[in-house]
Amino acid sequence: MALLLSLLIGSLLWNALAALLYPLLPRARGLVVGRAAISRGYGLFWLMTGATRMLQLHAQSLDVLREERGLIVVANHPSMLDAVMLVARLPRAACIMKANLVNNPLLGAAVRLARYIRNDATFSMVKRAVEDLQAGGQLVLFPEGTRTTRWPLNPCHSAMSLIASRAGVPIQTVIIDTDSPYLGKGWPAWRLPRLPAVFTVRLGRRFAPSEDPAAQQREIEAYLASEVHLSPFKPVAVP
Repeated sequence: MALLLSLLIGSLLWNALAALLYPLLPRARGLVVGRAAISRGYGLFWLMTGATRMLQLHAQSLDVLREERGLIVVANHPSMLDAVMLVARLPRAACIMKANLVNNPLLGAAVRLARYIRNDATFSMVKRAVEDLQAGGQLVLFPEGTRTTRWPLNPCHSAMSLIASRAGVPIQTVIIDTDSPYLGKGWPAWRLPRLPAVFTVRLGRRFAPSEDPAAQQREIEAYLASEVHLSPFKPVAVP
C-alpha cells in the first residue's frame, strides 16, 4: 500500500510540474518530455517494488521495442498495473485514456503534456491515434477493454486492428503472465496478496496491418488466449 501511495504522490508532483510546462513547451517537445518522464517514473516504481521484494517485474523483453517508430503494442490485461509495466520500458508510447482522467485537475496535466489519446468519440480517438503513430509514436492498447475477469481472456474489441489498418503500422502482441490476483478486477488496493507478486512480460507474434479488422481481431484474440500461461483464475505451470 505504501508503494502505491508513493506512486500516487509522485504522479501528483509530476502533474504539478507538467501543468507549468504544458503552455511553455512546443507540442513536439512536450510530447517527448511528457512521455519520457512518465516512463522513468514508472521505471522507478518498479525498482522500488523490486528492492522491497513486494512486486517483481520481468519485462526486459520489451527493450528491443524502445526506439521502434510506428508500432501498436497490445497485451492481455490481468492487473491495474499493466500499463505501468509496459510504459516503464517504452518511453515513446502513448496510452488511450478515459476523457474524464485527461480532464482531471489533479492527474490530467501529465497525460495532456504527453499527448495521450482521449477515448471520448470513437472517430476522433482513432484519428488522433493514427496521427500519433504516423508521426513515429507507439500506442499501448489492452484490447479486452477492462481487466481480465475470466480465463484466459475477455472478448477483445477491433479498435487495435482498425487503427493499425488506417495508420499502416504493425501490431506487436505482448503476453503478461502472473498467478497473483493483486489489483485484478475487484481486488482492493489495500489488500495484499501472497508476496512477492511476480509479473512476467514476453513478446508474442507480430501482425501486419489488415484490410479486414474484424477478422484480425478474432485472430489476435485467439492467439492471445492461447499464449497466456499463468492466470489468477487458473494458474498453470509455464512449460
